[in-house]
Amino acid sequence: MEMERKELIKKYLEFFRSKNHAIISYAPLVPEHDPSVLFTTSGMHPLVPYLLGQKHALGKRLVNVQKCIRTGDIDEVGDDFHLTFFEMLGNWSLGDYFKEDAIKWSHRFLIEELGIPKDKFAVTVFEGDKDAEKDEESARIWESLGVSKDKIAFMPKKNNWWGPAGITGPCGPDTEMFFYVGKGKPKKGSNPKTDEKNWCEICNDVFMQYNKGKEGEYEALKQKNVDTGMGVERALLALNNYHSVYEIEIFVPLIKKLEALSGKKKLSENRSARIVVDHLRASTFILAEQVVPSNIERGYVLRRLIRKAIRHGKLLGIKENICKEIATMVIKTHSSDYSELKKNESFILNELEKEENKFMQTLENGLKEFERITEGKKKLVCEEAFLLYQSYGFPFEMISELAKEKGIEVNEKDFNAKLCQHQELSRKGAEQKFKGGLADDSEKTTRLHTATHILAEALREILKKDIQQKGSNITAERLRFDFNFDRKLTDEELKKIEELVNKTIKTHCEVIREEMTLEEAKKKGAQGVFTSKYGEKVSVYSIGKFSKEICGGPHVKNTKELGKFKIIKEESVAAGVRRIKAILE
Repeated sequence: MEMERKELIKKYLEFFRSKNHAIISYAPLVPEHDPSVLFTTSGMHPLVPYLLGQKHALGKRLVNVQKCIRTGDIDEVGDDFHLTFFEMLGNWSLGDYFKEDAIKWSHRFLIEELGIPKDKFAVTVFEGDKDAEKDEESARIWESLGVSKDKIAFMPKKNNWWGPAGITGPCGPDTEMFFYVGKGKPKKGSNPKTDEKNWCEICNDVFMQYNKGKEGEYEALKQKNVDTGMGVERALLALNNYHSVYEIEIFVPLIKKLEALSGKKKLSENRSARIVVDHLRASTFILAEQVVPSNIERGYVLRRLIRKAIRHGKLLGIKENICKEIATMVIKTHSSDYSELKKNESFILNELEKEENKFMQTLENGLKEFERITEGKKKLVCEEAFLLYQSYGFPFEMISELAKEKGIEVNEKDFNAKLCQHQELSRKGAEQKFKGGLADDSEKTTRLHTATHILAEALREILKKDIQQKGSNITAERLRFDFNFDRKLTDEELKKIEELVNKTIKTHCEVIREEMTLEEAKKKGAQGVFTSKYGEKVSVYSIGKFSKEICGGPHVKNTKELGKFKIIKEESVAAGVRRIKAILE
């Protein structure tokens, strides 16, 4: 019998609950307090303050399933393993258990609970370097559990090391678990190091045991943490002996819909079909958090995903609009676990329709440009082909198809060389933004974060009571706060908001953190995004009697630490959403 997504998630959560882990709610895809990344990239990401030592309301052992977006592998999507949006199962030890229990439980869950055959299971561990010793301890633990030496591969830092996410911070070796996806049984000596293409990583235990300092030195951490991650889709691929993630039950109806629309069969192996369903699934989840397509940051990623999906739909021969069709199916599949999909269904479908209609015009202009630059030619030079890719979003497959129809030659090798050069430049430019990891918990960002709470309450006092946060981004220089409001604020309103924030700061309010259940927080009038489960404990921060909000921190002890608040800009972000940028002087 095949294992389905819900069954896997349930097994994982219940297994670790039996090991005294508290089940915590998933975090939004748009990180609330981390400006270093555009999206939540892992289950660890929202837990950074607790990995750094802050006490978690539910204790030292945690487990959940987290929705994630990763853009670093976006050009790999279409192969058997990579996805833009995926679900990550995770369990954590915040200064509690370490290597032995983490490895033992990972092994027991994979082999005993899920029934992975021992002869199709292998692991990698850190081989050691000048900064940190060889992880003999993890290797010994694996051997004691019955994993043979030829299935334990020692790998360098680029393979088996996590972090630090920035220049400094927590980091350490990891041990990764793999499932054999080759034909038949693995040959003797086959492991992820000697036979990489036939092994698929399905689980990873990260051991945060070092802190990297400003001078590049590695010191032992006082609080040693464990971060275990297991991708739901890849695990289902392995457990069901599938060839690709697109064979799991959540993708099958989406692929069948494309087959019906295109009149083509067996599209689960087709790269364009895979890109369409992956990108539109990811876009649906991003839109559920009220991000809109644009030319900057998250909106740009969203626009790129939608437009690439549309282009590949055209390569499949689909003439009608496809975005709403696929998104509706994604919402139906996932809304029982992620209520924001159903809640924002109209917004999601409307934005997709607008973007699809807008892009069809760009596509039409691109086709006109193609006709212009190829008129009277027998060969399309690399620079011209790449212009169609970069300016009009034409993939090489589309350019090649159009050229073939006109009997024009186009060199794929030259195009790919130009594309690789372009991607490398883009990757270097975006490296800091997409690398993921630790939020900046400096004194400056802590002050601005506390000021954001006061600003939010001031907006409710001056404008209207039902104002909610729609996005937040804090750097060491400024705060940025997005909120629901349907018109431009007047100068008088902005002045009143600024005055109220500064008045609150000057009263020297104490900032107090309390732990309580979600229900208690609601009864006490705490603001916040109520995604936590019934009965779950949350942290509530009170700023005097002025503000009360569910939050994970960080905050100052007293508002006297903040200085003077000043609004530097107010603008529109999307329909019904305004943005305020402010500083502390």
